[in-house]
Amino acid sequence: MKLLQKLAISTAIAAALMAGPASAAEKIALVVKSLGNGFFDAAAKGAQEAAKELGGGIEVIYTGPTSATAEGQIEIINSLIAQKVDAIAISANDPDALVPALKKAMDRGIKVISWDSGVAKGGRMMHLNPSDTNLIGETIIKLAADHLPDGGEVAILSASSTATNQNAWIDAAKKILPTKFPKIKLVTVAYGDDDSVKSTNEAKGLISSYPNLKAIIAPTTVGVVAAAQVVTDQKLIGKINVTGLALPSEFKKFIDNGASQGVALWNPIDLGYSAVYISDQLIKGKKAEPGASFSLGKVGSIKLDDTNSAAMAAPYQFDKSNIEKFSKIY
Repeated sequence: MKLLQKLAISTAIAAALMAGPASAAEKIALVVKSLGNGFFDAAAKGAQEAAKELGGGIEVIYTGPTSATAEGQIEIINSLIAQKVDAIAISANDPDALVPALKKAMDRGIKVISWDSGVAKGGRMMHLNPSDTNLIGETIIKLAADHLPDGGEVAILSASSTATNQNAWIDAAKKILPTKFPKIKLVTVAYGDDDSVKSTNEAKGLISSYPNLKAIIAPTTVGVVAAAQVVTDQKLIGKINVTGLALPSEFKKFIDNGASQGVALWNPIDLGYSAVYISDQLIKGKKAEPGASFSLGKVGSIKLDDTNSAAMAAPYQFDKSNIEKFSKIY
């Protein structure tokens, strides 16, 4: 009897050794421009929601540098390569500087997508825009123009000068100004690097340099809050309207106090959710190629264009009529 028991145990051990370790769960890294940013924290919520919905024990690694630099993201990418993650979904601080590190990741079999702020084609398999670039460009100007019937001077307070998404939106805004908003004069573009202190100083500089300024347009959730706070502190409510892209939860007080007449944004929760859904399909073998369709779960679906890019959804506008409701969501 003891002999039979020993044989059974030996057979079980041998079978276990032959089978090898159980297949590990997917590891998907959500790499953001910088940590401590409410927009990206909301995106991380959506990423975790998608991982739970997809099942299979998917692990989402939410990471980013402390300041929005390409160097910080490159260091993180190299660390993720060493960890042998299955996918990297990144919102880039620089479209070109990250390419060598991300190409190395792809050479190691890691699936790479960019989302929100894109990477040059050589450094990613596909890109998910939060919305259509031209539509965003038009929207941010319209948010200011709607409250300037006689026109006037406006300035843009952007993130970093190398941010792919910001630059594309600003270019689209500039193109549409002469035809749709001829009374609006864009006097300058300033850069706050998605840093609240620098954005605050840049906003103060704009107000000082352009005494006839009627609006500050900030297509960045950090910059728009900084600018609205400056307008509030300098008692310029009613004289300078701050608008752009903002998280309702962070910006409600400035809609309430009149520093802003309205802002817009897509749902960052949906953006992080969609990035994980796409990454999972790539890990499972789906090809990223022009014309390919990808499911975004409850968000819908996308179809890749000739550059292997697609847009998630149109931006939604927030003002006094609805900011209360949405500030409780994100």
